[in-house]
Amino acid sequence: MTLKHPKRPPTPRSHLSLAPLFTREADRIPRHELAAGEMDPDVAYQVIHDELLLDGNSRMNLATFVSTWMEPQAIHLMAECFDKNMIDKDEYPQTAELEMRCVGILSRLWHAPDAEQATGCSTTGSSEAAMLGGLALKRRWQQRRAAEGRPVDRPNLVMGINVQICWEKFANYWDVEMRLVPMEGDRFHLSAEEAVKLCDENTIGVVAILGSTFDGSYEPVAEICRALDELQERTGIDVPVHVDGASGGFIAPFVDPKLEWDFRLPRVASINTSGHKYGLVFPGVGWIVWRNADALPEDLIFWVNYLGDNMPTFALNFSRPGAQIVAQYYNFLRLGFDGYRKVQGYAREVATRLSGEIGELGPFRLITRGDELPVFAFTLEDDVTNFSVFDVSGALRERGWQVPAYTFPKNRTDLAALRVVVRNGFGHDMADLFLDDLRRQLPHLQKHAAPVHDAGSGAGFHH
Repeated sequence: MTLKHPKRPPTPRSHLSLAPLFTREADRIPRHELAAGEMDPDVAYQVIHDELLLDGNSRMNLATFVSTWMEPQAIHLMAECFDKNMIDKDEYPQTAELEMRCVGILSRLWHAPDAEQATGCSTTGSSEAAMLGGLALKRRWQQRRAAEGRPVDRPNLVMGINVQICWEKFANYWDVEMRLVPMEGDRFHLSAEEAVKLCDENTIGVVAILGSTFDGSYEPVAEICRALDELQERTGIDVPVHVDGASGGFIAPFVDPKLEWDFRLPRVASINTSGHKYGLVFPGVGWIVWRNADALPEDLIFWVNYLGDNMPTFALNFSRPGAQIVAQYYNFLRLGFDGYRKVQGYAREVATRLSGEIGELGPFRLITRGDELPVFAFTLEDDVTNFSVFDVSGALRERGWQVPAYTFPKNRTDLAALRVVVRNGFGHDMADLFLDDLRRQLPHLQKHAAPVHDAGSGAGFHH
């Protein structure tokens, strides 16, 4: 079955009519099946190029965390590597070497106790990396329980309800019970107290998020670890922590260096991150790093005799491009620690300034300010009843800005918010343009007698 966009109307015609171009004859080509013959490459390019004009401008997409700008030199390097299959480590040994250098760099950045023997790998994205971290937690728990002669059929994983959808997929695919902590009042993510309440002898781990997609806030990783230390002292139950640093793993080391969230905390067993988010690489590349080799069960590593070389592999994908790996290493080499600090610090500066300006406009109340991830969420003041956040999102879309409006999850579904993600390439100048358009739309919105759009009729947004 072909998966379709839930809101996508059917294409009205099954054929596409081509306009004549100078001496070329007009033609009709099928949209949904192969044409009988070939097509001039320039025409094929133009057909697709023109259709893609209907996509939004990625630089004006304030919904996505994914990088939408890279330097020309990085793009050139990626083009030189598009034909390299990352899995062919024997044919492309230097690309494989760059991958392991990246793992080593991240291990040191996250204070792994033995970065000289870094344990980790690249993935197609943070979702795959998170699933690998979850699999290692499950297998370590199973092995420990089996050695003690205890049942291994009821594993559970504790996390906040604000987790990204990949964790729901992990629990579904690998038969792990999700124990979700709902939001309450002004607590929009997991707390140490609530995490411990859901832990028992069948808990394979706690997932702590360094940067919630709902509002950009950090979960208190150190507090969660301390609470689990106390749990172990009281009960003997030893629960490891996996940090989902999809975004924050590339933010906190550079702009919050004193924040303890990584392998400095002995209870943190593994960390995942997205290279294609604040790692500043085009999609898709992710990374998973374990504290040490003991944290990754050996029976999850496959040794494959492939094209003449016996190599280890631990990933859900096999063939995948090497270009993003090279681009990640380019950023590490090009920017260094100070370069990343400047880029991420500037993004936070833009986010906090922009959120402050929005907070002063009158109708809006800030939920977060962009002072953790350079991401902030805001809602309407309680006395604003004649338009909704979904109306605001729709009005901004008229000018090309893609700003998601959405409701928060269980126990706070009453809260509807807008969210802005500030990425590299969105500077103070673009923030000013955005503010101008928001100010320009407010008088029209304030003339509404009642909201036009709600969560059902507004532009869709899904985590």
